[in-house]
Amino acid sequence: MVIESIGRLVDAFLFALTERCLTLIMITRLSCFFFLIVLLFSCNTATKKEPVTDIEVATAFIRGALDNDFKTAGKYLLKDETNQQFFETFERQHHSMSSDELEKYKSADIVINEIKPESDSVHLVNYTNTYKKEQQTNLKLVWVKSQWLVDLKYTFEKQ
Repeated sequence: MVIESIGRLVDAFLFALTERCLTLIMITRLSCFFFLIVLLFSCNTATKKEPVTDIEVATAFIRGALDNDFKTAGKYLLKDETNQQFFETFERQHHSMSSDELEKYKSADIVINEIKPESDSVHLVNYTNTYKKEQQTNLKLVWVKSQWLVDLKYTFEKQ
């Protein structure tokens, strides 16, 4: 009984609102406005920005390795046979770690200690991560075909 009377009141209010206050044009405009608002909020147009600078590429490569996302890390690798072999070896070693250790790497932050330009087309990045703070690594970035790429030969042959 109470629900029916509330329903009648709501119906009467909406009827009065549409008949007396809002014209059909206003209702259409409001509907379009609400539709556009919903459409704008439902569309996620934020695209992931591709790294461009040396530090962005180094960070994306390191983050991919730490996150066990070697597909992403591989996008920033200088493509040659030696680099590919180093990368595959590193990936196998990473996959052989315990899930607990992989999780610790995933949650680690990257700490860039130094960026040292050797030339316009070669930069060295010294970094560590918050999980293995004492283990510093040097990463060589080379400018090839208008983009920065990681050259692992420097990293692994230096050790």
